[in-house]
Amino acid sequence: MTPETLLQEAEALRDQLVSSRRTLHQNAETGFALDRTLSFVKRELTAMGYQPADCGRAGVVALAGGKKPGKVFLLRADMDALPIQEKSGVDFACQTGSMHACGHDMHTAMLLGAARLLKEHEDEIPGTVKLMFQPSEETFEGSNDMIQAGLLENPKVDAALMIHVMAAMPFQPGTVIVSAPGVSAPAADYFEIKVQGKGCHGSMPNTGIDPLSAAAHILLSLQEIHARELAMGERAVLTIGTLHAGTAANAIPDTAVMGGSLRTFDEETRSFIKQRLTEIAQGVAGTFRAEASVTFGSGCPTLVNDKDLSLCCEGYVKELLGKQRAFSVAELNAMSGGGTGSKTAGSEDFAYVSQKVPSVMLALASGQPEKGHGYPQHHPMVTFDEDALPVGCAVYAYTALRWLEEHQA
Repeated sequence: MTPETLLQEAEALRDQLVSSRRTLHQNAETGFALDRTLSFVKRELTAMGYQPADCGRAGVVALAGGKKPGKVFLLRADMDALPIQEKSGVDFACQTGSMHACGHDMHTAMLLGAARLLKEHEDEIPGTVKLMFQPSEETFEGSNDMIQAGLLENPKVDAALMIHVMAAMPFQPGTVIVSAPGVSAPAADYFEIKVQGKGCHGSMPNTGIDPLSAAAHILLSLQEIHARELAMGERAVLTIGTLHAGTAANAIPDTAVMGGSLRTFDEETRSFIKQRLTEIAQGVAGTFRAEASVTFGSGCPTLVNDKDLSLCCEGYVKELLGKQRAFSVAELNAMSGGGTGSKTAGSEDFAYVSQKVPSVMLALASGQPEKGHGYPQHHPMVTFDEDALPVGCAVYAYTALRWLEEHQA
């Protein structure tokens, strides 16, 4: 199959891709609670001739090919939305209080389109393409849940790829940027610090232990980790986003609870900061006669792009789209006068897959500010350009086919 033929076939699916995307968008659901989304995805796959299988709490897997011996290439699309009230103004906006503000509806529609292309050329696939429809990416739980349920086995996955659409990008919709080898998205950790004091009347602070005062000192002390305990090249962001305590202005409460997040590009730095965060919280609290406990919740490791796979995929997308619509990060940096655009501050729980098998992340430009797509991901007014859908559909299918072709046993 030639690149030109595959692009033409993907373009012929445009109306279907748009329809699928809008159906998913109007029925946005969050986390693992994806009843309508799962029903739609399974129904579409079954109509194409697949036998979709449940994987984990709310994941779906389907297999294309397998008629010829060869390796297994995994393609991933996430399905969950965000708990955001949509204000985009599009006529297919979701009215349920949830919103596909990160473009996961685009990902799912594109992978369904790729599934259709792969099914039509199933006899030509030199191996197997495993289609991964994932829940709960936004909470960094869905990918690992599917891995624990056997995602990467039966058949055993040899390499994996994901695409993420990008809004507010100054590139033609459908332009692809291939991540550089190495870490391209940081590890993420969410945490809670609970400071236990002793409540009392606000007029008699000496009779109690003020958890709010201790929490304030903890918050400020945590900033010293970055300022004084990390080397210049160790990139990290530690944020306290919430602080809750008390219900009355004239009373000192028993407890204060802070919620925060940590982003790091190195696993050793990640472990060090988590250790110091706990030590500082407990030590500072003790200074003020309070007690502090630190609980780490959901999170994900760093997303690592395999060197050989990154180089292969750069070649494949250039074959498919031409050098005017496909770039490596190095080329993008050179175009912008140099820089370090190989990393994004946003974490991605596809990282769990990348820690197990050679993997790569592609970015797909899906909205130019000058054409009315100026809001960023996770904003209630963000919109995506649907012209990117046929391209993403083709990129999914073509990269899998070409990798399997070049890596036959």
